[in-house]
Amino acid sequence: MLSVNIQKKLTSFMLDANFKVGGEIAVLLGSSGSGKTTILNCITGLTHPDAGQITLNGRHLYHGNSKSVPTAKRRIGYLFQDYALFPHMTVEKNIRYGGKDEQLLDHLVHMIGISHLRNSYPQQISGGEKQRVALVRALMTKPEALLLDEPFSSLDRDTKMACHYELQQLHKSWNIPIILVTHDQDEAEKLGDQILRIDNGKLMM
Repeated sequence: MLSVNIQKKLTSFMLDANFKVGGEIAVLLGSSGSGKTTILNCITGLTHPDAGQITLNGRHLYHGNSKSVPTAKRRIGYLFQDYALFPHMTVEKNIRYGGKDEQLLDHLVHMIGISHLRNSYPQQISGGEKQRVALVRALMTKPEALLLDEPFSSLDRDTKMACHYELQQLHKSWNIPIILVTHDQDEAEKLGDQILRIDNGKLMM
């Protein structure tokens, strides 16, 4: 269970988010600049809230003025919007950056269908393939929760549909809290077990 109750003053509004995600896919749906990515960054520890608390499976990741758990120790997988792959590393080396478990690596690249790309470089593969590589790298951390920041926004329709299916199958296998950020209503309704609509930093349940 991921529990988020945070407040943070941003440039043009106060972010105030209070929600819980169990073993389901929760979609943060809202326009650009509404606070979606800031919420993800607070959950991972890349950004610090001004107040509130964040817990994951009973562990306090952030609790008011107490010392926060460092990003690397939060056990949260994060798939950035631009995938953030290292251009000078092969696909396999990018994936190993997430973790060293050989058995898990072999399982994930087979499950996601990128075994044939292991020796390729990011500039040699498509957008959909980069998305899959970044997803496997995030899963190599053996996360207790997975955050996805508009991972499908730059993909063509057919690739997007395939990646939607892969995410749904992955969720069935891993059964961990997943938060997906999107501004696409159809995508939200297709993938979300719960939809968290956000506007100017406020959640509208």
